[in-house]
Amino acid sequence: MNDPLTPAEREARRRRLAEVFGDVLPEQTSDDAAEKTPETDAAEDWLRRQVPPHHG
Repeated sequence: MNDPLTPAEREARRRRLAEVFGDVLPEQTSDDAAEKTPETDAAEDWLRRQVPPHHG
């Protein structure tokens, strides 16, 4: 299979892709670090109680 791109073009393409899809996302998002409130604790407890028995 012939690659129509030159090495310089491949490198430029790799750099463009790295700029777009590189390490742009934070490692931790706000919903990962959200502080729990009594409302969120109650909602999580309710959801855990709704799990069917066969789901353990």
